[in-house]
Amino acid sequence: MATDHSLNEGFEKALPEAGSSEIQGAQPTNSDIVDFDGVHDPQNPLNWSAARKITSIAIISCLTFVLPLISTIIAPGIGDVLRDFNSKDEALGSFVTTAYVLGGVAGPTIIAPCSELYGRSITYQVTSLLFFIFNVACAVANSLGALVTLRLFAAAVGSCSITIGAGSIADIVAVEKRAAAMAAWVMGPILAPSIGPIIGAYLTPAKGWRWVFWVSTILTGICAVLSFALRESYPYAILKRKTIKLREETGNMNLRSKLDTGKGPYEMFAFSMFRPLKMLFGSPVLFLMSLYVALIYAYIYLCFTTFPRIFVEAYGFSLEQVGLAYLGIGAGSLLGLILCGAAMDRISKLLTAKNGGQSRPEYRLPPMALGVLVVPAGLFWYAWTAEYQLHWILPIIGTAFLGAGMNITFMVSQTYLVDAYTTYAASAAAAMTILRSLIGALLPLAGDSLYDSLGVGWGTSVLGFIVLAFIPGPYFLYVYGEKARKYRFFDF
Repeated sequence: MATDHSLNEGFEKALPEAGSSEIQGAQPTNSDIVDFDGVHDPQNPLNWSAARKITSIAIISCLTFVLPLISTIIAPGIGDVLRDFNSKDEALGSFVTTAYVLGGVAGPTIIAPCSELYGRSITYQVTSLLFFIFNVACAVANSLGALVTLRLFAAAVGSCSITIGAGSIADIVAVEKRAAAMAAWVMGPILAPSIGPIIGAYLTPAKGWRWVFWVSTILTGICAVLSFALRESYPYAILKRKTIKLREETGNMNLRSKLDTGKGPYEMFAFSMFRPLKMLFGSPVLFLMSLYVALIYAYIYLCFTTFPRIFVEAYGFSLEQVGLAYLGIGAGSLLGLILCGAAMDRISKLLTAKNGGQSRPEYRLPPMALGVLVVPAGLFWYAWTAEYQLHWILPIIGTAFLGAGMNITFMVSQTYLVDAYTTYAASAAAAMTILRSLIGALLPLAGDSLYDSLGVGWGTSVLGFIVLAFIPGPYFLYVYGEKARKYRFFDF
């Protein structure tokens, strides 16, 4: 039976030493420390029933699926949005799509500390309700500026499931079984961006672009209802509530949670709020992995914003047919999901057995060695088949390679971070989300200028040359990752 040791490890390091001035009042004895009641305690999320775990993972995966779906569903209808608001600013039109990604920069800095201070479930519930409200507002927006602003706010609160989803899975799934659960969760960020434009491409001509947001409202409303079925899974929050209850029942005010850091709520919130940024810029391993994921994520969104230009102008596609062009990325992403999900746990178990039963987070990395090769291959394939206007299926096949590589990279990186940063997995994921959202929002804005200057061939090839530099990364981390993770510019 798995224990909660790995989840508690980070908090145990953060606990003040006996006699520390950080703990006010009488010092608690060992009998005053509140912990789970043994390794089989049903309150420990790792001991939940399979049905409860599957239900929680399914709900979190649904929440995670809807955000990226809504981020791209408007992409084929940007032209209609600009015409409706009498605007010819194509960059601002692209920003209607990428603003959703940029909103993910601000959201995690608040969401991650909220989840670590107040718990996962309440954070999911509040943000899901706000997500629903902001999508209603988008549907009735009366100006382009208002639409962009509301999309930013919607994305900020909607980023909750992407920010803390990996941490939630770490709460309830043991390390050796985590890859399968991560495969279900990662399906949202990977597949949904490809499905959104297909829906938008058919819905916009039939009902108008505002109905895109009404459909989004319906989906977010369903998610808001589902969020209230989530049970608290964060050990810190569970033990905090258990401690409060025991204090009321026993009158012993010296009781404190085993995971109590000794900090007050405001101090802990401020500390946790800046932790993702401190982790991002304080850990070279986290920064470089986040940068690579961010670049690939940005390339995907650059494809989303430039597909209408390439397939309408070069191949004569209609708006509805352009929506089908996104299937290449979706199909490749699904293939990468299946391959990586099936292989990652098996490879990790095999390497752990060879290492005398001692597991390492780096044992998650071998599939990424394939992913870093597939991404540039897909970019170069797409670049030159589109440049020479070869049969339309060929550039779509190129994007399938890109989608497969991105999925493998994203899934491996998320699982690696969860295993490597344990208790602070939500903050590590938030750090990656911040950089991914920032680059993913801004780089696609340069897509039209890049293709105007260099053409599709060389413009996309430049992007391919950049990611070539990251090919040695997985090999380096596999060999030196354990030592590299210990190197930090400052403490978290």
